[in-house]
Amino acid sequence: MNIETIQVGALESEAIYILREVVAQFEKPVLLFSGGKDSITLVRLAQKAFYPAKIPFPLLHIDTGHNFPETIEFRDRLVEELGVELIVREVQDNIDAGKVKEETGKYASRNMLQTETLLDAIEEFGFDACIGGARRDEEKARAKERIFSVRDDFGQWDEKNQRPELFDMLNGRIDLGQNVRVFPISNWTELDVWSYIQQEKIEIPSIYFAHKRATFIRDGLIWSANDEVVYREEEEEVQERMVRFRTVGDMSCTAAVLSDAIDIDTVVDEIRESTISERGARIDDKRSEAAMEKRKQQGYF
Repeated sequence: MNIETIQVGALESEAIYILREVVAQFEKPVLLFSGGKDSITLVRLAQKAFYPAKIPFPLLHIDTGHNFPETIEFRDRLVEELGVELIVREVQDNIDAGKVKEETGKYASRNMLQTETLLDAIEEFGFDACIGGARRDEEKARAKERIFSVRDDFGQWDEKNQRPELFDMLNGRIDLGQNVRVFPISNWTELDVWSYIQQEKIEIPSIYFAHKRATFIRDGLIWSANDEVVYREEEEEVQERMVRFRTVGDMSCTAAVLSDAIDIDTVVDEIRESTISERGARIDDKRSEAAMEKRKQQGYF
């Protein structure tokens, strides 16, 4: 047994403990599911935490309408296989209702618009704990957030007023109107997640593996040219490249990376050698130095 296996085993135990604490302390939890590797990992951890019973909470997907088709196909197949409840709420509905305004132009994205739809869903179903796959190594705003992160009755996060979490003591007490975002894999790294997927032989969407794709270059990043929602100017030349996606977000703001990693073993080797964060290919994080922190203050995942 190598060091990575031992470390992943300890992280798994911590995450299972957190998930069981959520069910013990909250009345109506939900797992925020995007179809990406982190939320898929959470689903496997939830299976283990409550086996042989079924996962005791639904999955909630805030669908921007700009997801990669491979992700949606995988999502629907997974929930059917597991027999879990999937709740889907569409950002498009809020756009149509005039509650949010869609961005236009070169860097337009619906990622910011997810917040309103998420907060509406929390109120609609009365969820008091939303389990998410955010990790501290992804981004500095996430690095300073607690595992049980309390949000006020407007869904807002106050980064200066967080509860201490000493000796793994998780305090889920909340006032009327408040809810909690829970991050069971907060202490994991990207390599930890991939090592766990490798160890557990977890199926993931094909988009994570290298494949030939029509792409174009903008701002030094590789964008998919197959999808109508991805803005492309006429002079931006389309070429077929061997690429994969390290993170699965909106098609309009998630770039690919050149890769020959066609299976889980080669992906893990590639991540082990990488010097660039997986979110380096997410243009929505580059809007400002504090882009993620501002979104979290407004109620983002």
